Amino acid sequence: MNTLQFKTNIKCTGCISKATPILDEKLGQGQWEVDLMTLKKTLTVTTPDLSKETIVEIVKEAGFTAEPIS
Repeated sequence: MNTLQFKTNIKCTGCISKATPILDEKLGQGQWEVDLMTLKKTLTVTTPDLSKETIVEIVKEAGFTAEPIS
């Protein structure tokens, strides 16, 4: 299992509500979370096989941006 982190513009509970259906479907329910308490909103994804590029595209499909954090 890989844990990947991304800087995102998902910045509030309303954004999370909008993104949840697509992210749950494509990433898996309970396999992602956004830390809204930090200045840099961080999306953390736990995945066995998805690439960073694929996750960026999934987040884009949900209407938001994601930039991998090295």
